[in-house]
Amino acid sequence: MTKPYELINADCLDWLKAQPDDSVDLVFCSPPYEDARLYGIDFRLKGQQWVDWCFARYVECVRVCRGLVAWVVEGRTRNFQWSATPALLKADLHRAGIRLRHPCAFHRHGISGSGGPDYLRNDFELVVTASKGRLPWSDNTAMGWPCKYKTGGAMSYRTQDGRRRNHKTGKRLLGNNGRPEITNPGNVIRGNVGKGHMGSDLAHETEAPFPEWLAEFFVRSFCPPYGITLDPFCGSGTTCVVAQGWGRRSVGIDCRESQIELSAKRMRECFVFQEN
Repeated sequence: MTKPYELINADCLDWLKAQPDDSVDLVFCSPPYEDARLYGIDFRLKGQQWVDWCFARYVECVRVCRGLVAWVVEGRTRNFQWSATPALLKADLHRAGIRLRHPCAFHRHGISGSGGPDYLRNDFELVVTASKGRLPWSDNTAMGWPCKYKTGGAMSYRTQDGRRRNHKTGKRLLGNNGRPEITNPGNVIRGNVGKGHMGSDLAHETEAPFPEWLAEFFVRSFCPPYGITLDPFCGSGTTCVVAQGWGRRSVGIDCRESQIELSAKRMRECFVFQEN
């Protein structure tokens, strides 16, 4: 891939099956949340049908990706029952031999009034992550911040027999003063969503956008500079815009031509590319 980005109108499963193994560095995306929205294509999959649809595409993402695969997913709640489809998808992937990593949580303020009359507002969505093994490239402190405690300070852990031990940090992260310079930010990714927080007004022209800061977290942490980030459900092109902004290449796939046109418009508004 020599272009800074490619936007492709296709069913991502068909496109993925035509790609060679290990041809992208990061997959970051958010598929449809069951039948929460029809997306202009009468998308009505739910329950195990939705799980099976996602499973086929997730497995192909793992095959073509040499790094991390990360999907932001959520189920539906009806009649006081959660569909549990993110958990079912993880279970099916695990049973199929996919090497799941501990999931992340996308934390944001939930919809006001959600949770029903008797339960709690949902403030997070799962990010189902997988890799083939140890990641060939990562910068897991890219989105961190200066450490609060010195080595031997407040942070500690307990051994198997219950004794408390001072936390030891790997030498790779130690600064000249003997303590980490930047902390690992952890797997709960927090930020604001909604109007004014998505990074572009064009993001609201798609049905279910996610904020640029969420894509930035994964692009900077798990795609090497000049590497390739893939979003198989690109919508308004958030992942592609963020990848380009941080010196990565990108591929965006969407089965709707209208979304490819929207992504292209957003890319043109954010960047000026020299035509060959």
